[in-house]
This record gives sequence, structure tokens and C-alpha cells, in this order.
Amino acid sequence: MLCIVKRGCIHYELIGEGMPLIILHSMGTDHRSMKAWLEPIFNNKRGYQRVYVDLPAHGHSKIDSTVKSTDHILSNLIEFIEIMFSNKDFALLGSSYGGYLAQGIVHIKRKHVKKLVLLAPAIHRKERNIPEKVILEKNHTILHALDADTRAAFETLMICQNEENLKCFLEEVQPGRLIANRKFLTSNWREEGYFLSHEPFRDVSSLQQELLLLLGKQDHICGYQDYEFLMDKFPHSKRVILNEAGHMLHIEQRKMVQQLVEEWL
Repeated sequence: MLCIVKRGCIHYELIGEGMPLIILHSMGTDHRSMKAWLEPIFNNKRGYQRVYVDLPAHGHSKIDSTVKSTDHILSNLIEFIEIMFSNKDFALLGSSYGGYLAQGIVHIKRKHVKKLVLLAPAIHRKERNIPEKVILEKNHTILHALDADTRAAFETLMICQNEENLKCFLEEVQPGRLIANRKFLTSNWREEGYFLSHEPFRDVSSLQQELLLLLGKQDHICGYQDYEFLMDKFPHSKRVILNEAGHMLHIEQRKMVQQLVEEWL
């Protein structure tokens, strides 16, 4: 389904009934990368309407020529939420860049956000403590069979480069990569407009939402050490650092992530 907003349109998929759970994927893929591992949780869980969103410039969500920054991307999402859910309460789940956008949504819509899950989220800091990249497992046979672009993405994102994780990557992440708006994503917006104009939560000392923060111990993209400020801002929070997991912890430690998210729900 499509929702028309001022700077384009938002494509989304609704599943189930109950409190809206708005789900935001990472950069460069689409909502299918989240749906694949989240939906099995709801085989035994009721009470949430899952709102799988394609971020602006991803999947089937379109942007116009005025979109130049994360501020603009966030404004599209805020408009979508206001059109679709008006003054309803909702929960949020965001991964990586989607987790950064989720923080922006909480900042603006804090009265209506009741719960929050962040998976290896990007944060509002240019200087980061990032561990050196380690590869825990590497299957050269399966890597040689990939085209150069797919192999580069898989090797960049995964620290356990085995057949099982490749299968997940090809079925869940790669389809969204093929239709992402690469013209925008590879433009200079990351240098000039990646960070929001204003740091989320800058104006409050604490927020009452229940936060589940999941981080990968071997995440060489976002790291795991710079998140103490989130613990301070959200006194009702739980932080779990998963070993043998990089930035794609929902693939490399899927069962554990599913269990933790189910408990949070």
C-alpha cells in the first residue's frame, strides 16, 4: 500500500491487529529484511499490528527532488505516521539507520511512542568507538559464486560468512538492495545531510518509554560502546550486547534476537 506525503510517497505493509508497531529497516534494503525474522515471533504473540515501512528512497517508497537529508526523510515518516495513525499510541522498532530515524520519531512524537526497540542503531555522533573488523567464519566456496556487488555487500556486513547467513542475506536483504534508489543513496547527502539538524532527546533529561537496545560485540559499523547516553535518557531500558554478532545481529544471532524482542513485546 502507498501513502502520499509532501515529498513523495511511503510504501508499507500491514499485518495483524492491535497497537501499531512501526518497523524501520536499515539503509540500502527494504522492509522484507525485517519481516522475514520478525513475523515468526507473532505466531504466538497477539496484540500488535505490524507496520512494515519502506524507508524513503528504499523499496517502493519514492522521494522527490527536494529530499536532500535525513531531516527530509524523517519529515516524510512523521507525515506518514500522522496520516495513518493520527493521535494513536504506537511502538517502534528500528535497525541501523532505521534506528536513528526511530530516535528522531521519538523526539517528535514522544507522547505517542510507548515502546522502542533499537538494533545496532546509528546515533547522533560523528566520532565513534568502533572495534576493528574481525571475521569469525569465512566460506570461500560460497563467496566465489557471488557477483562482485553482492559479495562486497555480504563481506562488508557479515562477520560470520557461512552458507546459512548467505541464504538469509540473499532471501531477505538482497531483494531490497536491487530496487533501492542508488542515485540518491550514493549522492553526497551522507556528507552534507546524514545527521539530523538537532540531536534527538537534547531537551529532556529522561523519557519513560521501555527501551530494548540490542548491540553486536563485533559490530565494526556502529560499534557497541557509545550508547550509555541512551541508558541515561531511558531509565526503563535494557541493553544486551551479543557476542559473535556484527552489525547484522538479527541474522547472525537470530534466535537470541527473536527471543529478546518477544520478551520485550
